[in-house]
Parts: sequence; C-alpha cells; structure tokens
Amino acid sequence: MKSGHWPGRLLGPRLGRRFGWLWAAYGTSELGTWLAFGAFPLIAVQVLHAGPAEVAALASAGAAVGAAVAVPLGPWVEFRSKRPVLMAMDLVRFAALLTIPAAFALGVLTFLQLLLVSVVVAAADITFRAASGAYLKTLLPAEDLLVANARFESTTWTNTIIGPPLGGAAIGLLGPVATVVADAVSYLLSALGIRATGGHEPRPERREAARMRAVDLLDGWRYILADATLRPLFFNTALFNGLVMATQPLLAVLMLGTLGFAPWQYGLAFAAPAIGGLLGSRLARPLATRFGQHRVLVVSGTLRAVWPVGLAFLGPGTGGLLLVMGVEFGLILCCGVFNPVSATCRLERTPTDRVVRTLSAWSVTTKATTALLTAVWGVLGSLLGPRTAIGLAGVLLLATPLLLLRQDHTPQPEPEPARSRT
Repeated sequence: MKSGHWPGRLLGPRLGRRFGWLWAAYGTSELGTWLAFGAFPLIAVQVLHAGPAEVAALASAGAAVGAAVAVPLGPWVEFRSKRPVLMAMDLVRFAALLTIPAAFALGVLTFLQLLLVSVVVAAADITFRAASGAYLKTLLPAEDLLVANARFESTTWTNTIIGPPLGGAAIGLLGPVATVVADAVSYLLSALGIRATGGHEPRPERREAARMRAVDLLDGWRYILADATLRPLFFNTALFNGLVMATQPLLAVLMLGTLGFAPWQYGLAFAAPAIGGLLGSRLARPLATRFGQHRVLVVSGTLRAVWPVGLAFLGPGTGGLLLVMGVEFGLILCCGVFNPVSATCRLERTPTDRVVRTLSAWSVTTKATTALLTAVWGVLGSLLGPRTAIGLAGVLLLATPLLLLRQDHTPQPEPEPARSRT
C-alpha cells in the first residue's frame, strides 16, 4: 500500500488479529444495541401501559443513576487486567437484559425491573468503554490509535444505518421483547470475541494502599481538569452532546405531532444522514495527518456546532424532511471527523495507569450532563414550545467551539513505546 495514495490512507494499515477480534466484538455489541433501539420505551408503553412521565424517567433516570453507580468502578478497574473486565461487563449486560424476556414470559415484568436493568446496563456500559480504551492502548502502538478509533466510529455509523430498520421490522413481527433478546445475545458474542483476542496483557502496577479511598473516586476528574488540552475538550464534549441530545425528544414531538410527519419519515430523517458519519470517520485520519489534531478538532468542532440551529426553521412536507436530513448529514459528517480524533487525543494525553479513571469520569459527566439538560429542555419545551427550545439549544451550541480554541497542545505526558502486532 503506497502511503501517498488517498484511498490507501483512508483505509489505513492492518492492525493485526487481536485488534480484529476486538473490532468484531465491538461491532457485534453495537449492532445489538441499535437493533434494540427504543425497545425499553416500547415495552413500557405497550406491555406495562406506562405514561409519559414514566417513559421519561426510564430514559433519563436510568442513565443518570447508572452513571453514579459507575463512579467507583473506574478506580477499581484501573489496577486490574482489562480483558477480564471487558468480558465481565459484557456478561453482566447479557444476564441483566435476559431477565426482561424471562419475566415477560412468566408474566411478572414490572416497570421497576425495566428501570433497574437500564441502570445496570448503563453502569456496565460506562465501565466497558473506559476499560476498552485502556485495553486498546496496550494493544496497539500510539501511531495506530487514530486508525483504530476511526474504524470504531465507522462501525457505529454503519450500525446506526442498518440496526434501527432491522430492529423495527423485528419489533413489528415479534414484538419489542425479541430485540432485547438479540441485544443480550450480542453481548455474549462480544464477550467471546474479546476472549478470542488472546495474547499477553501487561499487568497493572498495584497501588501501595490496598483499599480504595473516597478521594480516589475523583482522580479521573482531577487529571482532566489539570490538563490544559483535556480540560476544554472535556467541557466542550459534555456541553455539546448534552445540548444535542436534549433536543431529540422535542424534535420528535415537533415532527410527529405538530408537523404531522409519519413515523417512517421520522426514522428516515435520522438513519439516512448517518452515511455522513461513515464518510467523516474515513476522513479523520488523513485530515489529522495533514493538518494536525488540534486544527482538525477546532475546525470540525466549530462546523458541527453550526448545523443544529437550522432545525428551528423546520416546516412540514418534503421541504421540512429534506431540511432535517441536510442538517443531520452535516452534523454527523463533522462528528464523524471530530469523534475519533478526540478519542485518540484523550488516549495520547493520558498515562496508561490513569486511562480507566479518566475515561470513566469523562463518560459519567457526559451522561449526567445529557440527563440534566434533557430534563431542563423538557421543561423549556413545555413553557416555550418545542421549536423555540430547539432554537435556543442551537444558539447555545454556537458558543461551544470557543472552548476548543483554548487548547494547549504541549507534548503528551507519556511516550508510548511501539508494540509489536500479533
């Protein structure tokens, strides 16, 4: 493969058999997640006859409590081998999700069980993602991290395109509980894939103190806030993700209610633009190689903040549908570039013995911020109307790139020796 050839640079180097298994495991579990997208609210409404308040609580409270539960897991995982933790988190999610079809079959399914399962899955998800970042850093040399993160990003958007339509068809034929079974099985297959990675994983150094102290819970946040590069990126990511996700319920109300779009049109408006994520993830590495990570983060972070305000001008009919698809395509394209570069920057800036705590703190803050802003925008949507609240979020998003301009890219704190690929 010639390094100067553009398609070759898009594809990137081969990363070895062990990464291949990890990538396959990630893709399998992501597909299961998107197949079951929206299954919990559907079960709550169709099976348990839950009202709007209960459905909202399932979406926000489950994620928020799960994030709180995950806080002590970061320091606990840091000084343990990561591959067993990854398999354990997959098996925890597998077992938790299987309790739903089991209870449904026995006629004892309750809303409380749905809420508890959502908490367990959210906590396991945060822990898995934090541990997987640390594992990836031991698996590959530093120069290949961006390639790996770009492939993960591409896989996410691929599953976003194909998962919800397949899941919707399965729900129509078999009911929402069937997709929960598929999601559970995907975690079991993911655990088997991670087990197949094999190889030797360096054992983390033990701390002097055997017991974890309460102050250790804040280690991840302390490190992020002390780093001149991670700190603005951290606040930018939490605020951007929170504002974007907070408008999604309001956009659903506006499109499906006020403007009268059909459900299939609503689904198409968000599935088709995911192609932009595939394109963006392919462009991330060559752009970062040519222009540098900082410039790519600033430009893509600025461009992604420009699009959402356009949703305030959404109207009915074909023109409105095309507007949503255009806005979402531009937004997702920029996110497809930004996300893998940001993930790589986090790994490069964080010493190996702090990766899990740092990524865990990052995920906990992002999820908690999203839950809080979703609740706040729900109130604003009731008081001001969905369109005005969406427009307000879009205006606030325009200020988020200011955080990225203050990044200080000094040399990374820990040079990583190149590791051989297996």
